Amino acid sequence: MKRETFLTGDLPNSLPKRILASLRHRQHRRQMPFSPTAPVCDLTVASYNVHKCVGRDRRFDPVRTAEVIREIGADVIALQEADTRFGERTGLLDLDWLERETGLTRVPLTIASRAHGFHGNTLLFREGLVRDLHPVKLPGLEPRGALITELELKNGQALRIVAAHFGLLRHSRRQQAGRILDILRAGEDCPTLLVGDLNEWRLGKGSALKALAPVFDSTVAVPSFPAGLPVLALDRIMANRPGLIRQIEVHDSPLARMASDHLPIKAFLHFS
Repeated sequence: MKRETFLTGDLPNSLPKRILASLRHRQHRRQMPFSPTAPVCDLTVASYNVHKCVGRDRRFDPVRTAEVIREIGADVIALQEADTRFGERTGLLDLDWLERETGLTRVPLTIASRAHGFHGNTLLFREGLVRDLHPVKLPGLEPRGALITELELKNGQALRIVAAHFGLLRHSRRQQAGRILDILRAGEDCPTLLVGDLNEWRLGKGSALKALAPVFDSTVAVPSFPAGLPVLALDRIMANRPGLIRQIEVHDSPLARMASDHLPIKAFLHFS
């Protein structure tokens, strides 16, 4: 499959222009099974809003969702909406199957729950150790959260992952970005990624995420929503180290286009 990386400077600023650009790009989207050709890198990190395993066909199909996760082939992947929303949160995926088929295991939570994660956020990783884990409630009118996880990778490299799902309201997203920064500034410096569905389509000065700019490099954004005609860069992977992320791309396969209303995104990391 042809890979395309979009810089924010390449994405049109106005929504109508983005829709036209996506329509033009749609003509080149291949209708054959996805064939991964990942570039050489030290680590691949992905983000995927699985939409509670309900696809664009309105069918609840956790097996299909799991197949997309296997397709992505990431070393670390942050999932959003991996649990039921109401009542007692319950996980929707077969984590034992995922571990057998992909080698990915869930970052363990000490919270007694049948849920996969915290407020729908789940972090899966392939190799390494979990050195620290903090579930964080984020401010705002909606119940939103983040998982801040410090991993020790198999080569001894430390990596902090902030897996988050920001709110639908712009004011809430500003508060949530500020809360994440406050937590990180109070801790030790470490290579850090902010990964997740940040629900912000605006780029540049109009973005509710502009407060993140002093810490996180947000110069790369790929349109991932809606999955059938991706126009908006709601899903992001951002780093606090220049050059840590060498490439970001959207995982655009026929299965991924149907399994959720979001397409997954994937970043290729180089620690050198």
